Amino acid sequence: MTVTAEKKQIIITDNARAAGDTGSPEVQVAILTERIVNLTEHFKLHHKDNHSRRGLLQMVNKRRSLLDYLKKKDVERYNALIQKLGLRK
Repeated sequence: MTVTAEKKQIIITDNARAAGDTGSPEVQVAILTERIVNLTEHFKLHHKDNHSRRGLLQMVNKRRSLLDYLKKKDVERYNALIQKLGLRK
């Protein structure tokens, strides 16, 4: 269910804007997306796990607010990130 340290480092290096960048919206959204995908797979087996479902909804809302911020700040970066991660909007 969690993202391993190695996987997180790969995600950070793929989405970082500069060396050592871990706090940009692109990196945060990419990490949240990986966690959301993992939890979605978890719910295919454990569909009654409502406590984790609450955490999933919080992550989805956090990702949405980060994406809204990025769209307001820089539309080109937003579109590139959506295309890269394969998100709907």
